[in-house]
Amino acid sequence: MIVVNHPLVRVHMTIIRDQESTVDQFRSHLTALAHLMAFPVLQDLATESVRVHTPLAETGGERLLYEPVLVPILRAGLGLVEGFRDLIPRSIVSHLGMYRDHRTKKPVRYYSNFPLNCQAHPFVLLDPMLATGGSAVDALDYLKQEGAQDIRLVSIIAAPPGVALVESRHPDVKIFTAALDEKLDHNAYIVPGLGDAGDRQFGTLE
Repeated sequence: MIVVNHPLVRVHMTIIRDQESTVDQFRSHLTALAHLMAFPVLQDLATESVRVHTPLAETGGERLLYEPVLVPILRAGLGLVEGFRDLIPRSIVSHLGMYRDHRTKKPVRYYSNFPLNCQAHPFVLLDPMLATGGSAVDALDYLKQEGAQDIRLVSIIAAPPGVALVESRHPDVKIFTAALDEKLDHNAYIVPGLGDAGDRQFGTLE
């Protein structure tokens, strides 16, 4: 697991944790966090050499060999997509719909759209909260079944049980997070956490 420990990450994290932050504030600072997280997550993308003409001369450059495939777990993961796409506009977005059964605390998959002929591309699984790890493991199982080989998991806040489960079931997948929190409560929410990331970014709080 890699904790992205940058001063700006800590500042944006403070704002999205604050229960007084508005929906607009939450969304904008979540996007800012995605921008910052994208650099370490994507630092080893493969490139190929190209030649370009500046207004003055021909010179060498690079372009991506494969654009990354962003896989937000619906719906909370949507808040991280634009931060990555701002940096790589041609990124492919493959949605994965899952929800947590509040009785069993287990993930239920209800939608997926794996992109055709993209198995060689790097995949970035996006889910702001890595709590129990059940949804992440199920999503990683699905991506590997479809042929994905290079997968990175990005969360904003993680809890030790979720990290441990992912590392035990998918040791080849790098986990990137902005904070490792203390624990889970009896409802399997991260403490201190930030509440429900989906509700807070879409304004569906009760």
